[in-house]
Amino acid sequence: MALSTVLLVLVAVLVVALVATFLLRRRFLLSGLGAVTMWLRPVGAPRWSVGVAWYSGEELLWYPALSLSVRPTQRLCRTEFHVEGRRRPTVEDGAVPADSQVLICRTGGGPRELAMDPSTVTGFLSWIESSPPLGR
Repeated sequence: MALSTVLLVLVAVLVVALVATFLLRRRFLLSGLGAVTMWLRPVGAPRWSVGVAWYSGEELLWYPALSLSVRPTQRLCRTEFHVEGRRRPTVEDGAVPADSQVLICRTGGGPRELAMDPSTVTGFLSWIESSPPLGR
């Protein structure tokens, strides 16, 4: 067998392994209780990032969809979370599905926009509102 053939087989095996790992990670993230698909961007940023968000006690953990990392890249504390408004996606929102809702939020980490399915918005707002009072 020629060296180039062995190299091609190794590259193909690595690509298949990466794709399988990526798909397994996504399936694992979406299988958890309280896991939802959510788009996120800092206010004024040009691009949205799609990911999986988990409600974890007092935090919303956000994992980017296009990553192999098992650690969240965003941790948003619900006691520091304030929804200031909502809107429908516009043409400028690009990848965000047209039937989504965009929430304009103020967080401890700065202003953010979150886009999600309307049924997810209901659960998300309930989670925010059920936050225990400050000072407890």
